[in-house]
Amino acid sequence: MQDTAGGADGVQDTAGGRRIRRIRLEGESGVVPLARDFTRQALYAWGWMPAATADQRAAAEDVLLVVSELVTNACLHAEGPDELVLACDDKVIRLEVSDRGTGQPAPRTPHRAGRPGGHGMFIVQRLCLDWGVVRVAGRPGKTVWAELGTPL
Repeated sequence: MQDTAGGADGVQDTAGGRRIRRIRLEGESGVVPLARDFTRQALYAWGWMPAATADQRAAAEDVLLVVSELVTNACLHAEGPDELVLACDDKVIRLEVSDRGTGQPAPRTPHRAGRPGGHGMFIVQRLCLDWGVVRVAGRPGKTVWAELGTPL
């Protein structure tokens, strides 16, 4: 595992006040709790936690849940995640999970709440402002991204 974020406090500041953290997950064991812990640390560093209000607490929990779902999907459908990138500004937090899989994530349709499994992308779709998939020509795999509004 390697936190490749820059900056004195582990947060890379870019133009416009955007903060970025990234972690390599390729070859690591226990990547879902590892990704959640990494995300929780970023949320503390960025002032999302400890949450002052119930809305802020819910927003932080939504971010942790979406990270869990994206990383779990990479484990189940793409031989595991390669990297998790978190990018945050004053309005949006963007979560990106890269893997080497060729599949196309999609919410199960029709969604059946009582049916086991297959809820990950439905949860992502419901909690996020937007989400999608980016593929780079000539490179195997994809990056699944999701964006949530910041509570601050």
